[in-house]
Amino acid sequence: MPPDAHRAERSGDRIRLVVVDDHPVVLAGLVQILETDADLQVVERCTSGTAALAAIAAHQPDVVLLDVQMPPPNGLAVLRELRQHGSETRVILLTASLHDDDVMQAVRLGIRGLLPKEALTDDVIKCVRVVASGGTCLDPTLVGKAMAALLTREAAMREVSSVLTPREINVVEMVARGLRNREIAERLFVSEGTIKVHLHHIYEKLGIANREQLVAYARDKGLT
Repeated sequence: MPPDAHRAERSGDRIRLVVVDDHPVVLAGLVQILETDADLQVVERCTSGTAALAAIAAHQPDVVLLDVQMPPPNGLAVLRELRQHGSETRVILLTASLHDDDVMQAVRLGIRGLLPKEALTDDVIKCVRVVASGGTCLDPTLVGKAMAALLTREAAMREVSSVLTPREINVVEMVARGLRNREIAERLFVSEGTIKVHLHHIYEKLGIANREQLVAYARDKGLT
């Protein structure tokens, strides 16, 4: 029997769960869904990332269902903390919305499951069972969209890097965030005149005439 199977069965046939969500009503609903299956046992419910880390350390659950959008530490921060300490706890992230970058970060951190919060009861339970047995349950729409966005952004960055220097890209990013020349100069520890020279070179290289066009360019290339 593979090691994952031994772990899932160490408390008998029941799969032990920690469920985490900072909204008590949502948390209660998740627990109610999970407890409709006699093979699932919720050993602790938590409303914060800090409590989740303590519960995982105390119970060593088979699976953790973890909300992403929580006050710090949020779901990704909890996941990162677990991995930094060598934890192999299997995690399913639940999300109402998740930025493409966050999806890819979660995948890199080794999540086993990713489900939208509106997932049907049967889908949630099926995902828990798959993950507890050592498999993965990643929503193909969420992951596929994130991967496509990542590849598009990387291609755009290669294009930008072939035209602008790293320092010029840094300046463009700060302009796109709304910083003025003086603020950019302070952050880069240079004079405001130096920033003006950088912008002059950037405008020439990109064939644009003003700050508004530069911001549009930055947005188009994913530099914001």
